[in-house]
Amino acid sequence: MRSGFLQKVTRATRILREEGPREFGSRLFGRLSTRLSVATKPRMLVAAEDAAAVDWTVAPEWSRSPMIVSGGPAHIAWIMSPPGETSGGHHNLFRFIRFAEQAGHICTIYLYDNQGAAASIREIKAMIAGAEAYAPVVADIVTYDAAIGVSADTQAIIATGWETAYPSFRDSSLARRFYFVQDYEPGFYALGTESLLAENTYRFGFHAITAGGWLSHKVSTEFGMKADHFDFAVDKVHYSVTNLERRNEVFFYARPVTPRRAFEFGILALTDFAASRPDIVINLAGWDVSDWDVPFAYNNLAAMDISKLNDVYNRCAAGVVMSLSNMSLLPLELMSAGVTPVVNDGPNNRMVSDNPFIEYVPASPSAFARKIVEVLDRPDAVERSVAMSASVADVNWSDSGVQFNQALARALRG
Repeated sequence: MRSGFLQKVTRATRILREEGPREFGSRLFGRLSTRLSVATKPRMLVAAEDAAAVDWTVAPEWSRSPMIVSGGPAHIAWIMSPPGETSGGHHNLFRFIRFAEQAGHICTIYLYDNQGAAASIREIKAMIAGAEAYAPVVADIVTYDAAIGVSADTQAIIATGWETAYPSFRDSSLARRFYFVQDYEPGFYALGTESLLAENTYRFGFHAITAGGWLSHKVSTEFGMKADHFDFAVDKVHYSVTNLERRNEVFFYARPVTPRRAFEFGILALTDFAASRPDIVINLAGWDVSDWDVPFAYNNLAAMDISKLNDVYNRCAAGVVMSLSNMSLLPLELMSAGVTPVVNDGPNNRMVSDNPFIEYVPASPSAFARKIVEVLDRPDAVERSVAMSASVADVNWSDSGVQFNQALARALRG
């Protein structure tokens, strides 16, 4: 009993350290709330007073008299949760803050936290500076204080997660409101208060700029939001083909602490696959899975530094990536390294990328197992590896940055 409790506390501590308080808080209210028996009472990501004060059925002053930015650089306030070392959503946020700065905009990052467990600003800045996955930015990082709000010269406020939409809505600034939407966050929760509060943020009257076309289509058709999107891209500095021999390993993006990555489903599929091909090495990366029951031999690579991923990818013929909400960035990264992505079929994935080298598979464990075998046994595997890498050679984040900045400029002009 004692060792089991310590394992749960250790797991909770690891989530807090690596993913940040946002992921820690959402896990406590989500699927892992029954597993992480920690002494503190779980809190919602949004402060109760912010959730209670937002009446989105009444138009606020900033929407009745929207600020117009006719030209030149804008002062932008990005309101976000405190970042974690391996938080992919924050990595992408900093990438786009850098794009905004390169376009001349002046950015300030405001950290909003209702978990009471965030590191200090000094520690966060040190973590970001030492992490290769974080783009360097000029923006200052400060704590968001509702009593003060954003600076008086702010012309655009960008909410970056459902909980940050509430202080963004309440802030007294007349700055235009934007919503940087990277996933459909109501789906992170069971039906209840958190899913409802997250869904309501799409009704706040913000202008959405979304990661990929599926999200912009969803929030515009289902909630009537004004929405633009930027396309997914891949960092060729870190991901490329270095192995021109046949590959005999498989990669699985294993995130048991992230339900939308369907860890258990992937394990079912790989158990079926391993029974038919016990000679193939299976690599699990994304999280330390030593506390989980995995019924086949595997390499536990845990959360890897971005600089080490390409070596692993180049040993693998197939990469299993489950995405039950918005598509992961991994399929394009895998292809850049010559790995065939094996992904669950659905509009949430196909509307983000229709690349013909992605193997979209119906959500059947046996169908996934068969597809992995098919990928491994292709006689043209090496040639196909090179071709799929070439198919994303011109898919660059700089182009996504242009899409973002153009959408922002149009919306600022009204």
